[in-house]
Amino acid sequence: MLIENKSSSYPEVKTRKRELCAPYNQLYASLKHNILKLMKNRIKHWRIALTLILVSLCLSCDNDKKVVLDDNNVIEIREQGSFTVGGEVIQSSGTFDPVAHGFFNPTNQNTEGQTLHGDHATVFYQIPTQAKKLPLVFWHGYGQSMRTWQTTPDGREGFQSIFLRKQYSIYLVDQPRRGQSGRSTKPLTLNANTDDQLWFGIFRLGVNNEFYPNVQFSKDPEALNQFYRQITPDTGPLDIELNIKSISTLFDKVGPSILVTHSHSGGQGWLTALRNENIKAIVSFEPGSNFVFPENEIPNSIPYFGGTLSARGVPLETFKKLTEIPIVIYYGDYIPKEKVIDNPGKEQWRAALEMAKKWTRVVNKYGGDVTLVHLPEKDIIGNTHFPMSDLNNKKIADLMNQWLETKNLN
Repeated sequence: MLIENKSSSYPEVKTRKRELCAPYNQLYASLKHNILKLMKNRIKHWRIALTLILVSLCLSCDNDKKVVLDDNNVIEIREQGSFTVGGEVIQSSGTFDPVAHGFFNPTNQNTEGQTLHGDHATVFYQIPTQAKKLPLVFWHGYGQSMRTWQTTPDGREGFQSIFLRKQYSIYLVDQPRRGQSGRSTKPLTLNANTDDQLWFGIFRLGVNNEFYPNVQFSKDPEALNQFYRQITPDTGPLDIELNIKSISTLFDKVGPSILVTHSHSGGQGWLTALRNENIKAIVSFEPGSNFVFPENEIPNSIPYFGGTLSARGVPLETFKKLTEIPIVIYYGDYIPKEKVIDNPGKEQWRAALEMAKKWTRVVNKYGGDVTLVHLPEKDIIGNTHFPMSDLNNKKIADLMNQWLETKNLN
C-alpha cells in the first residue's frame, strides 16, 4: 500500500502505477478496437471516432507525470488498523427484556440487565515497509487526543507521518475517557466553559490573544481556529491508575517499543515504565506532573503563581527501574528562570522544568540515563508547549531521531 501524504490525519491511500493503470489500459484497448471498427464505416462516423480518440488519449497511462506519485511524497505502508486495549464491563441489575426494553428512548432509556463496555484505550497504528525494530507509541497530553501527533493546526505533517518516513512503526493512543475512547463506565457532567484564552496562555502561545515574539506558531487565523478545536474533554473522571493500566496492556500487546509522551502523560509514562519492561525508552515532551522519586528523597513541593507542583514517592528498588532505560525530556521556549507574578501560564512551566531538573539529577545519580534538553539552550527558539506541531516540528523530530540513533534505538 502506498500513501500520498497531504498533511491530513488519514492520508489518501494510493496503489502502485501498474494497479492504477490496469483498468485504464483495458479500456484504452477496447476503445482502440471500436475506433478501428468505426473507421471501416467511413466518414459518417468520423465525429464518434474522433471523440473516442480524444477519450483514449486522456485515459492513456503513458504520461508518468499524470499518474505516478512523486516518490518524495509517498509513504509505503505494510499494515495499518485500529483496536482497543484494556477496559471494563459493568452490568445493571435486573433482567433485559428485548421486547419491553428493546426500543430506543434516549431521554429515559431502560438499562435493566444490560452491560456497558468502557474505560478502554483506542489505538490507531501504521507499520511501514522495512520498519525499524522498535515502534513508537505516542500518548497525548491533557485536553488532547491522538490528533496531537497526526497533523499540525496549520495543516502540515505531524509526527505520525514524519516518523513513518523515518521507517518507524507508529501507534497513536486515545487514553480512556478521551477522544475515541469516550465510553466511560462512570458519569461526568460536561460543562461548556469558555476557556480558549486560558489554554492560549498555559500552552504558551502568548497572552490573551497576542502571540509571543518569534513564536513557532502560524499567525494564520485558521491555524488558531484548528488549534482550539483539537481540544477535547474527558468523558468521565480522570483516573491515572486506569490510564496506566490501559497503556501497560498496550505494551503487552505490541511488545518492546519506545514511549513518546506529552505534558500530562509524561508523569503517567514514568509510572507505566515502572510496571512494564516492554518500554525500552521514553521521549517526553514537556512533562508537567507526577515526577517519581525514591520515597525517602521526595523534594519539596515547588510553589508557582496559581498552584503548587508536588512529586510522588515509590520504594527505591522500584524507582531504579527508571535507571534501566534511556530517557530524554524536551522543553520549549518562554519558560522563565525566576518566579513571575504577572504570567501564570509561564509560571506553571517554570515549576515543571525545575522539578524535571531535580528528577534528572536523582535518576542519573542511581546510574540512569536521562537527558534534559531546554530547546532555547540549543539556540532553538520560539517553541510552545507543542514542539511536535510547531512550525519547526521537523527540526524537533530530527533532534529526537538523532537521540534515538545515539542510543541505538532505531
